[in-house]
Amino acid sequence: MDTEAELRSFLAPPEGGMDHDELAAMSEPRLRTEIPGPRTKALIEADHRVTSPSLPRAYPFAPSRGAGSMLEDVDGNVFLDFNAGIAVCSTGHAHPKVVQAIQEQAERLLHFSGGDFYLPIYSEVCAELDRITDVGGPARTFLTNSGTEAVEAAIKLARKYTHRQYLIAFLGGFHGRSYGSVSLTASKAKYHEGFGPLLPGVLHAPFGVSPSEYIEPVIFHRLIPPHEVAAIVVEPVQGEGGYVVPPDGWLAELRELCTEHGILLIADEIQSGMGRTGSMWAVEHAGVVPDILLAGKGIASGMPLGAMIARHDIMTWDKGAHGSTYAGNPVCCAAALATIELLEGGLIENAGVVGDILRRGLSELSGRHPSITDVRGLGLMIGVDFDTAETADAVEMACLHRGLLVLRAGDTAIRMAPPLVLDRARAETGLRIFDQACADVTGAAG
Repeated sequence: MDTEAELRSFLAPPEGGMDHDELAAMSEPRLRTEIPGPRTKALIEADHRVTSPSLPRAYPFAPSRGAGSMLEDVDGNVFLDFNAGIAVCSTGHAHPKVVQAIQEQAERLLHFSGGDFYLPIYSEVCAELDRITDVGGPARTFLTNSGTEAVEAAIKLARKYTHRQYLIAFLGGFHGRSYGSVSLTASKAKYHEGFGPLLPGVLHAPFGVSPSEYIEPVIFHRLIPPHEVAAIVVEPVQGEGGYVVPPDGWLAELRELCTEHGILLIADEIQSGMGRTGSMWAVEHAGVVPDILLAGKGIASGMPLGAMIARHDIMTWDKGAHGSTYAGNPVCCAAALATIELLEGGLIENAGVVGDILRRGLSELSGRHPSITDVRGLGLMIGVDFDTAETADAVEMACLHRGLLVLRAGDTAIRMAPPLVLDRARAETGLRIFDQACADVTGAAG
């Protein structure tokens, strides 16, 4: 069998696999084979012959079908999902209302460029994002295909609007891997290795440290004057950096600094937004209003879409200054409209309630497992820090082998970002498995 035919064989559901409703009804993992199973191993071998070696691949997992908070792999094993495709599948896997919206739109119109013509559903999504986003006044939105493209658009707009060149981002931050966004990124040196020179004019400050302790005395006094800074770009809760919540009042200090010096405050909510923290946007917890807000990941329940939402008076660049062929694809827009409806219909509130259950449970586990050094987060964006990176890696793999999908982040953390449909029963199942996984690694009683 050639590689193409072999890979095509994995598109079929696993033998004895379940339909959507059966899978959605499950609340416990069901493991039929060793992990990874034989079909997963075969898929990985075939995949490695045809895909870019740059793809990091966290661990050997090959999903075939998803429903709600549950995933079935190509071997028919069922897993409880606490990473949601890296915080992307906000409404769960294959939510019926999202699937219906996609199907209905696909039957009407698959694509027409919203950048070159007047696509009604593109405008509708922009109107909805403007409605749910506070940027200090009437807003306008530019749709993108991804989060990193939203960051790139914000860099261009900030420089165009302010006529300034410099940008400040933060150590530990992740904003994407395209050239502008990776220049802002400072979570891992590996993302920069071999790609210099990066975008000029980018400086970094410590995350969570008062501007009076670093940005003002070091950057403004020693490096560049504030009147040459176009924007400060910040994740209200760091994602790749370890799900780090800044100290109370810190985002407000940044807002005050930006206002004082005419600097734009750009909130990168690509991972922390769309209800994940128990509010539509994480900045709402701090009572801070940015000038520009960036969305992605959970915005369309897994369909490729991102957005840059800016105050009306800032979004003044000229016709043709920026655009995109595919961004705002009507099928993706339909998924976004269904997603926003579901979020406002109860999933944001659920993220806060079930997130509290998870955080309390994890804090209790930390008392039994000394290797857990911190539990932090907002809503269903939770980081669990361990004493060493090796321990965190081992716990991640122990969870996989017990049927729970979690994902590493930062230097020593595991992130938990389950679908926002997660309920109490599945949260408690996840806590039990995580407890057992920690015991597997450290030997402490679970």
